[in-house]
Amino acid sequence: MLRIREGGLWTTVQDTGRQGYYHLGLPPSGAADKYSFIIGNLLLGNPVEYAGLEMTLLGPVIEFGKKTIIALTGAPVQAFLNNRLLPMWEAVAVDEGDVLSFRFCKKGVKSYLCVSGGIQVPEVLGSRSTYVLSRLGGYEGRKLVVGDELMIGEPLPGAFKQIGKHVPVEFIPAWDDAKDLRVVMGVSGNRISDEGIKTFLDSEWIVSAESDRVAYRYMGSSISFEEHAPPFGAGSSSSNVVDFAYPIGALMVPNEGEVIVLLNDATSGGGFVTIGTVISTDLDLIAQSRPMSRCRFLTITVDQAMQARMERKKQLIRLDETLKEQG
Repeated sequence: MLRIREGGLWTTVQDTGRQGYYHLGLPPSGAADKYSFIIGNLLLGNPVEYAGLEMTLLGPVIEFGKKTIIALTGAPVQAFLNNRLLPMWEAVAVDEGDVLSFRFCKKGVKSYLCVSGGIQVPEVLGSRSTYVLSRLGGYEGRKLVVGDELMIGEPLPGAFKQIGKHVPVEFIPAWDDAKDLRVVMGVSGNRISDEGIKTFLDSEWIVSAESDRVAYRYMGSSISFEEHAPPFGAGSSSSNVVDFAYPIGALMVPNEGEVIVLLNDATSGGGFVTIGTVISTDLDLIAQSRPMSRCRFLTITVDQAMQARMERKKQLIRLDETLKEQG
């Protein structure tokens, strides 16, 4: 059992996401930085989909109700187990009664706590992930608060052999303030002028403080639209189109001075011009971007996007093999 003494800034139960319901208006949710989350489970020998905790900027204070193994990954953060500094990216043993606490992370946004056997909240539509806007999944469909008690699984067979296993530095993400985000152009990008497309790709964009698990907002330049009469039912603004389905990662242009990238808890459709889609492997980078950090958008092909996804899978396979060799 995990007893929550303090809830932290925004801590939720997440796994790899709720698949197959987005067309019905229910987003996948799940860990915002899937790469870091999956590594936490690999360190413990868990199946990668086992639920853990996603912590935003400041983690909770947790008392452990039994002996187990944990791993802390994601945004760099100082964590303390019984007031002793806890290493990140390493499998660590904890005993019954141990207390884990955190300070504010100074880089990135999302840190992850994975536990051997996973966090055992009820599955909702095939996932334990929290979707707060609909109070669905996770722990009572909400962020954690003081007094919550979460059941955890029994340590898996051989789990204690994982103690001390660590992630080599070449597999740990860089935490740069400036990021390059790869985009497959299209969807309704024909509604943007040629000059607007050029401005979008040539400009540096700044993360707005109004960014969260639903969407990240970017400011920094002005994107011009093609002049045309809006189609029937689309409204009067040049940014409006007849409603259509948004993919996760959709890059919307709601007005000339802003772009929005939809993330894990996003709405599934709407009527804004969508200039393209950020590729899935770079959504992790967005989720770890702090307000006022900067990025540029780089256009790539669908084939290049698929190659990037395959390279990420191969990287995780190599890491899994490396961890097994450590033991």
